Amino acid sequence: MVAVLNNYGGFYNRKVYVSEARISGANICLPCVNQSAFNSSIQGKDIYLGFDCLLNFEGKLAHRIIAERERDGTYQSLQDFVKRTQAGLEQVIILIRIGALRFTGVGKKQLLWEAHLMMSRHKPAVAGMALFETESRKPILPPLEEDILEDYYDEMELIGFCVTGTLFDLAKSDYRGDMPARELHLHEGNIVRVVGDFVCEKFVKTKRGDLMKFGTFLDAEGRFFDTVHFPQTLTKYPLLGTGIYLIEGKVFVEYGCPSIEVIRCGKMPLKSDPRSE
Repeated sequence: MVAVLNNYGGFYNRKVYVSEARISGANICLPCVNQSAFNSSIQGKDIYLGFDCLLNFEGKLAHRIIAERERDGTYQSLQDFVKRTQAGLEQVIILIRIGALRFTGVGKKQLLWEAHLMMSRHKPAVAGMALFETESRKPILPPLEEDILEDYYDEMELIGFCVTGTLFDLAKSDYRGDMPARELHLHEGNIVRVVGDFVCEKFVKTKRGDLMKFGTFLDAEGRFFDTVHFPQTLTKYPLLGTGIYLIEGKVFVEYGCPSIEVIRCGKMPLKSDPRSE
C-alpha cells in the first residue's frame, strides 16, 4: 500500500489505499516534521503519510524540513522549527492544522496563537545556531476547547480525506445499514439497506442508449461493495459524488461476488463543521 501511495498510481484515490492498509493492521500516522519523509514511509506497523500528501504545501520547504532534521537532529519546539527551516506563517499554519507539530505536546489552537504572535511581528531569524539559544516568552492563554470534528475537517481540507477517522465519523446518523458488506452474499435475493462511502462510478450505455451506472463504495468496516443503477432509478436517485450514501436495493450474486441492484439511494447529512460556528 505504501508503494502504491508513492507511485501516485492505482485505480482508486488515496483514501482507499490508506483504508486498505488500516484493515491490514497498519497504524496510519499524519505527517510529522520529526518523522515523515517527503513520500509516505513505513516504520514497523506505522505508516507516516508524507509531506507530498498536503495540499498547497511547498515542496521546497518539505525537502528543507527533512534536510535540516538529518543535519542537526529533531526539532525541539515551534520556535526551533521556524528558526531552522525559515518556514513562512502560511506554511506553518498548514503544518499545525494537520498535526505535524504534535511532538510539542501543545494543542493546535495554542500553537496557532503562538505562531501568529511570533511570526506576524518578526521575520524568522537567520537559519543556523545562535550564539545563545533562547526561547521567547510564550503567551498565557485560557484553556482552549478542542473538538475532534475540527481535526476531521482539517484533514479533509488539507489531505482530501479523514485520516484519524473516516467519513462515517462525520455522519449525523449512527445507522450503518442492515449488515456489513462481508455478509451481503448471505442475503441473495433480499432487499436490504446498506450505508457506504462513495469511492467511484462507471457510466455504461444500454442498448437503447440510456445511461446506467456501476458504483463502488466502502462500508463502515472499510470493505468494498458494488452497486448497479439502472436508468430509471438513476434518474430519480442520482449519485452526487463524494459522501456517505444510504442505499436500498436487491442483492444479487454473480461469479461469487454480491452486488446491489439499487431501488433508491441518497446522501446522508454530515455533522456541521465546528470551525465555522
